[in-house]
Amino acid sequence: MKPLPLLVALVITCAGLLRADSKPEPVDFDKARAIFERQKKGGSITEEERAYVERAKAERAKRGRGGSTGAGPQRKAPEHLTPLCDMAASDRYEGEDGGLYGSGSNEPSDALRNSAEAALAQIKPLDAEGKPSAEGRIAFVSISMSNATMEFSTFKRNADGAPQKSDKVTIIDCAQGGQAMAEWVDPGARTWEEAMKRIASAKITPAQVQVAWVKLANKGPSGPMKEHLAKLESDTLRVLQNAKAKFPNLRIAYLGSRIWAGNASSGLNPEPYAYEGGFAVRHLIQAQANGDAALAEGKAPLLLWGPYLWAEGAKGRKFDELKWLPGDFAKDGTHPSDSGREKVSKLLLDFFSNDPLAKGWFAK
Repeated sequence: MKPLPLLVALVITCAGLLRADSKPEPVDFDKARAIFERQKKGGSITEEERAYVERAKAERAKRGRGGSTGAGPQRKAPEHLTPLCDMAASDRYEGEDGGLYGSGSNEPSDALRNSAEAALAQIKPLDAEGKPSAEGRIAFVSISMSNATMEFSTFKRNADGAPQKSDKVTIIDCAQGGQAMAEWVDPGARTWEEAMKRIASAKITPAQVQVAWVKLANKGPSGPMKEHLAKLESDTLRVLQNAKAKFPNLRIAYLGSRIWAGNASSGLNPEPYAYEGGFAVRHLIQAQANGDAALAEGKAPLLLWGPYLWAEGAKGRKFDELKWLPGDFAKDGTHPSDSGREKVSKLLLDFFSNDPLAKGWFAK
């Protein structure tokens, strides 16, 4: 066999080195999910497609352990973060002013309050077909990830035994471990399948779901605040649209952000990202109030703040006496311990029992 000409050999060698040194293209999780769903339904897939799915699973597992998913490295939190509810109109964080609803206010505007009252007036016990009935139910669901299911399941247990809760309200925890906003974006995702199973197990139909609690978070956020919030808000928008399509009588979604994560030991959702999620909640509420067509009536439920859960660790906040102590967290400093879950449960129960824009449907 004749030896290859020197020039040809060099070209082949260099091409091989380029392939070895080049980085693989980022995983397209929508593509991987489509392949996986086709296989699950009995369709055939190629070995190349099978390898792609396995690569996606490995990448997802890596991110679940705290790997960054955004653009650039995770930022280090500043020494001090002011709770959004404590910030005045003149205060600034990354160009944002204070207050849950903006301009230093922790209360909705008159226009938003009027819209909320109109939505609240439509919440009433419904039968399985979604028609008003004295024997009907008001179903209240949660949508989000591990922290949310830990907190909401504790809330459900406590609320179901609370004397102030209406007997017409059925609370269903649909939040699921490892399933942040990005995992609810696809309307055909297994998150929604599982949610529907839980709703059916509670002897509730989708037509009876009228209220939701949605906790905003994505796994492994990184990069500048503007960039990671853009993805979080985009994902949450699609989740809200999915929820409205699946639950046609969904009137209100109470939004929430994460608890403090100053002792987090992984990149799953550390500070300042846990804190900054509160601005994503506010942006979505403001966008709807300003007439964003994607959040218009019929496309999404009315958006309001639920209880604001963030306080600066043991320093707490001026708004109330909420503090987050080391014992309120699991070893990872991200997920709540039993005491942490009880704190969130109390905040939720107090809010839905007493807030003027919640107690009308929740309390007796």
